[in-house]
Amino acid sequence: MTRSQADPDLPSLISDLTSPLLHSPAASSGAAAPVFSSSSLSIPAPAAPKPKPNPAPAAAAPTPLARAAIGACAGAAAGAFTYAALLPIDAVKTRLQAAAAPSATAWQVFLDILRTDGPLGLYRGLSAVILGSASSSAVYFGTCELAKSLLRPHLPPFLVPPLAGASGNISSSAIMVPKELITQRLQSGAATGHSWQVLLRIIHTDGFLGLYAGYAATLLRNLPTGVLSYSSFEYLKAFILKSRDKESLTPGDSVLCGALAGAISAALTTPLDVVKTRLMTRVGTEGSRTVLGTMREVVAEEGLMGLSRGIGPRVLHSACFAALGYCAFETARLAILQWYLLQGCQRKAAAQPQMEPRVAAAAAAT
Repeated sequence: MTRSQADPDLPSLISDLTSPLLHSPAASSGAAAPVFSSSSLSIPAPAAPKPKPNPAPAAAAPTPLARAAIGACAGAAAGAFTYAALLPIDAVKTRLQAAAAPSATAWQVFLDILRTDGPLGLYRGLSAVILGSASSSAVYFGTCELAKSLLRPHLPPFLVPPLAGASGNISSSAIMVPKELITQRLQSGAATGHSWQVLLRIIHTDGFLGLYAGYAATLLRNLPTGVLSYSSFEYLKAFILKSRDKESLTPGDSVLCGALAGAISAALTTPLDVVKTRLMTRVGTEGSRTVLGTMREVVAEEGLMGLSRGIGPRVLHSACFAALGYCAFETARLAILQWYLLQGCQRKAAAQPQMEPRVAAAAAAT
């Protein structure tokens, strides 16, 4: 064997060992391994990342003042609609309670109003009802929503509805008392004319404070009524939402919860409503002007049953009123809340493209 065949020379051996590293791998491998060349080391640039789509801006939760404003707007619409729809039942109840002695049933009073004044007699004081109920309901529900938002972080959940209902009634009674005074004097026949004429006549005769005749009795009636009605509705609402795992009531659920809450509170507070009606429908100096004095007069003339006068129409009126009122309020509140959240999302989406160039410029500057 010759030397050239048995032992390869050193340059040939080095060339054979280094040749795999001096050439690119096959194109079919598709690997992104580093490529070595005889002159330099080159690493391929990584692929550019795909831009991520901007997530949709989340809607900010309403502030307590925003919740109060939403509640006030929804309450105004619900109050005006509900009071106007149930005014005929309220007219019959007022006639029954204003009488000094029982003389007729609710049905007989209803027919008597139709015979004497026609169908429009059932809607006496409608303008005062719409104006007063819209404003008082706005104050009531707005205060309730504000109180709930402020009290929830600091109190147990079962204490929030009663305190919210009480605060709403105290604030709304300042508007509700003059409205009820004018309406009930027109309904009972103690005054005639338009609502604004009765208003001026009361101010001229009794002064501005004459608009608040029966204010103590109204507050005494409205506080327990408001606490019972509002709390019952909130408790029933919370129970249904938890049992059905929902975020809002259906209209049918709102009607049912409202009817139960209104009937319970009306039945328990009818004696206070009788006293309040007697105080409001008195003209001049007749009878007592205090709550206890009027209650004694009613018991002396008619017995304890006199304090339950008009309980049937009152329970019916309150159940229907609460059913319609809470249903209308919840429907209006949810609609306004959805509009509010949608407007917030749109404002954020519109502001986002304007902020991105500023953020990019600030990042480039740093």
